[in-house]
Amino acid sequence: MSEEIESTQPNQPADPNGTQKMKTLKPDDTQPRKPLQVEDQPSAAEEPKTEPPVKKTSRWRSILIGVLGFLLLIGLGSFSGYNRALSVRENAQQAILATQLSQQFSFALVDIEFGRYENARQRLEYIIQKDPNFPGAQEKLTEVLVLSTIPTPTLAPTATSTPDFSGAESAYARAQELIRLQDWSAALEALDTIRKLDQNYKTAQVDGMYYFALRNKGNDLITRTGDLEGGIYYITLAERFGPLDNTSKGLRDGARTYMIGASFWELDWEQAANYFSQVAAGWPSMWDGTMTAGQRYFMASVEFANDLYTAQNYCAAYDQYQKAATVGVLDGTAANNSAQAFISCYPATPTAGFVEPTATATTAPSYP
Repeated sequence: MSEEIESTQPNQPADPNGTQKMKTLKPDDTQPRKPLQVEDQPSAAEEPKTEPPVKKTSRWRSILIGVLGFLLLIGLGSFSGYNRALSVRENAQQAILATQLSQQFSFALVDIEFGRYENARQRLEYIIQKDPNFPGAQEKLTEVLVLSTIPTPTLAPTATSTPDFSGAESAYARAQELIRLQDWSAALEALDTIRKLDQNYKTAQVDGMYYFALRNKGNDLITRTGDLEGGIYYITLAERFGPLDNTSKGLRDGARTYMIGASFWELDWEQAANYFSQVAAGWPSMWDGTMTAGQRYFMASVEFANDLYTAQNYCAAYDQYQKAATVGVLDGTAANNSAQAFISCYPATPTAGFVEPTATATTAPSYP
């Protein structure tokens, strides 16, 4: 019986240490394995359990950073725009102030010219107060202070038929009459008398009369007497009392161009011809007491063409001779040079279809 019982037990190897150890069975070994239930399996929503809060926090943090960055950009843009607008406004104010100071300086020069030193002093002090570095203001103020301290000489009365300028009203009436007679120099003297007697007497009307007399005197000096520098001076003085008309502007510009062209006379005929061509186009009769602009343009054009011909620049010389011929008659030398320049620039070409005969060599026949 005992043998049967032993035969039913599995044979175990002998323990080398002589002791039999019991095999420890794990719970998994004694129980059948169960399939994982649905509730035991980790779901997608639960794995990992700590990630959803992390993702949500990270997303809100990114949104917050983006919003803060956007607001920062808007703030920087607004600040930059404000600074730019402030800078533009300051520049505009400075430009306006510079224009006003320039006008006041021009008026001060007019006051100095006509002996109104107190007005000039007030204008110059205002300029220096606004801009101590305004060019020429300090020097002119010093000049005015010196001139204002010089006593004005009193002329002994002479028995002449000079009108009585004892009052501003009579001087004003006299100035009106002189302007009607187009006696600009005498009209300016009468206007000076008005200002010396009463600086505030009909200020606007007197300024307008100054403008009219100065403008017309400048025009007469340029167009009638050939005093280009004097004409430019008086027209510029008139501009300080009001904007110039196109005629006066053109005359002044033409006179300036004439004087520039004259500075190149006999030194650079090309430049002289260039400047006098501009004057001759608008004011061919303008002159400086010697020659008109049209005459100077013709002479300068011929001399420039001669220089080009001498340099063997025939095409340019011919064109320049043609320009000169539009305003004058070429002399014999210039006309001959023009013809030769034309031949050299435009040589004759053979007629189409015509073949120039060429010499061919012939041999005498040989006889036996």
